[in-house]
Amino acid sequence: MGCTSCSTGKDGQPKGCKNNGTCGTDGCNKLTVFDWLSNMALPNGAEAFDCVEVRFKNGRKHFFKNTENLSLSIGDVVATEASPGHDVGIVTLTGELVRVQMKKKKVTRDSEEVLKIYRKASQRDIDVWQEARDKEDKMKVRAREIAIRLDLRMKISDIEFQGDGSKATFYYTAEERVDFRQLIKEFAREFNTRIEMRQIGFRQEAARLGGIGSCGRELCCSTWLTDFRSVNTSAARYQQLSLNPQKLAGQCGKLKCCLNYELDTYLDALKAFPKTEEKLHTKKGTAVCQKIDIFQGFLWYAYEGDWMNWHKLSAEQANKVIAANANKETVASLEEYETLAEVDEKLKSDFNNVVGQDSLTRFDTPKSSGKKRRKNKKRKGNPSKNA
Repeated sequence: MGCTSCSTGKDGQPKGCKNNGTCGTDGCNKLTVFDWLSNMALPNGAEAFDCVEVRFKNGRKHFFKNTENLSLSIGDVVATEASPGHDVGIVTLTGELVRVQMKKKKVTRDSEEVLKIYRKASQRDIDVWQEARDKEDKMKVRAREIAIRLDLRMKISDIEFQGDGSKATFYYTAEERVDFRQLIKEFAREFNTRIEMRQIGFRQEAARLGGIGSCGRELCCSTWLTDFRSVNTSAARYQQLSLNPQKLAGQCGKLKCCLNYELDTYLDALKAFPKTEEKLHTKKGTAVCQKIDIFQGFLWYAYEGDWMNWHKLSAEQANKVIAANANKETVASLEEYETLAEVDEKLKSDFNNVVGQDSLTRFDTPKSSGKKRRKNKKRKGNPSKNA
């Protein structure tokens, strides 16, 4: 962790700031951006960009106008415009990088989404903000009890209070449409505040909760991933993965986002391979593709009616047979190309073994056999025989 509040506590136990992604010193936050232009002065006559990026709970970020020309820096707590009242957040980015981020996210300065900053947060603003944040956990437990009592098929995953404590946003997930009109009345009567319900997807819920993936690392969605792209089972098919839903699904219950990471590389590699649906026509018979190895560049074909015997061909040789079939040229059998593939593979293996790099014990001394050890022991034990 980058800040002192997340250092170890007593007996080496992790202390933790318990801010859940809203660290006060901005050292261990999700999606923290390093301002590499902070030490560079603006050209003469150029004015600094008057918009800043402000982060709220769980990595939620928005852009705001600095209409009051406040001297803001990363880590400052500010009071921003909200509807109704005001909200409290932490400045995460200033200067020209904000212009780049707004351009990347296609947000214009004059849009209605870009609100303004009122002031730097006073101590009273911070105290009200912290008091509202301390109520969230107890309210979440009570809200779930009310939802269960009303028999609603929904899950309340998180609650976020506005900075002035005048409004509470309830984030929930549901597979079907939920009629929560009665639920809002119960919440308003129970918590005595303005209620807003906001539905999020299962991926967003996993990002807000966090966790450890099957790879042993923190979830990508809760650490660095910002946009959630759709993942299809075709991504697993292209990568030759078994279609096991238990292994392909993440903690959100959907397909893992990491299935898209190497998909482009596999698609580029498959361009050199023939389509698996194409059949190879020879005098011996028609061969059908049974297996493909993208890393080594080989395909296995079997004749129709003789499915037990597979013939190993390279991608180039399979393309040659397909080209010959397209030109209506007769090919004797696949065995001719298979022998050529074996010869090429032997040449490669001989070249690799010239320096013995495939042998892990090439520098070890050869061990003596057990018979010689026994003879030496007998000679030492009977000195008369040796004489």
